[in-house]
Amino acid sequence: MIPAANRFDSDLDGILADSEHLLDGWRVAAPDPSDRFTIARLTALLREHERAGRGWAGASVDDVLVEVSEAGLRMRENVVVRDPDGEIRAWGSVHDRAEGRMLFVHVVERGLSDDLADACAGLLFSWADEQARSVGAARELEVQQIDTGAFADDARQHDWLEQAGFRRVRTWFQMSRPVSPDDAGMVPDPAGWQRGDVTIRRVRRRDEDGLPDSVDLHAVHQVLEQAFRDHFNSWEETFGEFVHRVREDPGHRWDHWWLAELAHEDLDGIGPIPVGALVGTHLESSRGRDGSYVSYIGVLDDARGRGVAKALLHTIIADAAARGRDRVGLEVDADSPTGARGLYESLGWKTSYVTESWHRDVPVA
Repeated sequence: MIPAANRFDSDLDGILADSEHLLDGWRVAAPDPSDRFTIARLTALLREHERAGRGWAGASVDDVLVEVSEAGLRMRENVVVRDPDGEIRAWGSVHDRAEGRMLFVHVVERGLSDDLADACAGLLFSWADEQARSVGAARELEVQQIDTGAFADDARQHDWLEQAGFRRVRTWFQMSRPVSPDDAGMVPDPAGWQRGDVTIRRVRRRDEDGLPDSVDLHAVHQVLEQAFRDHFNSWEETFGEFVHRVREDPGHRWDHWWLAELAHEDLDGIGPIPVGALVGTHLESSRGRDGSYVSYIGVLDDARGRGVAKALLHTIIADAAARGRDRVGLEVDADSPTGARGLYESLGWKTSYVTESWHRDVPVA
């Protein structure tokens, strides 16, 4: 289960009061999620960061609230850096993502002079190191990984990461596929359909309250855990952690979850076996029509070669078309051993931009 209180250190005076990177008159504090001006400022900083890194902004207030809201803080900690006038110039967020893996977001205002920007970045990296030690100690680890991301063309971010001892470990293609109304006929019914011994269906919902069936949710979690067990930087995540984290996504919708089941004649009386899962989300757009996004798709090893992944992808495409959406997005590992990129390209996906994973291992002691 997720913890009642997070594992991070909230004592900023103890962590950063004597930091060499804290300039005279500047101060650090936790952002107030109830202050709309703070949320607006963080949203503006994040959108500015995206424009500089990939050419356009997509972040919304909801994306910021995922990091700083009361619910988000169950697994996160945040810090903002204010100048002598009280203006927020930088923001850092850490996320206790899974045992051994801590995510780190670091955003520094683009208009700052190099010396001020460097000082803000140094402060955020020092803070992240201390938070890694805190969460690692709480989980009784010897080493805590910090996992952060950068746009492939963001030279400023790359320089800071290298100076802070991070290493570039992975490249990710952010892909998108256009959707037309005709794609609604790609499968008989996105709610449920069958081809041969494989059935694709939405996660069942309870009649009394519309919440998903717990057996189906556990099946999705188990399939994804097994499917990604040997993938890059995969860390075990409890069922409670998984559901809590996925529900935080602003685009979360229970009717965007699908299971793939395989019938076995030699398993008479047991019923179909879950062998694949897809968790999708709703992409709200301020630039046109909305889209859908493949947050997770996994197929068990024993079921590969049966077209399960393609059937799940066809389903979310048809579902997006039926909802009047114009695209389906996803992320793929550039070095995936499964050849996933080839499958996506064969179904019409193209790379929109590229991101990178950077890691640093922090000794907890």
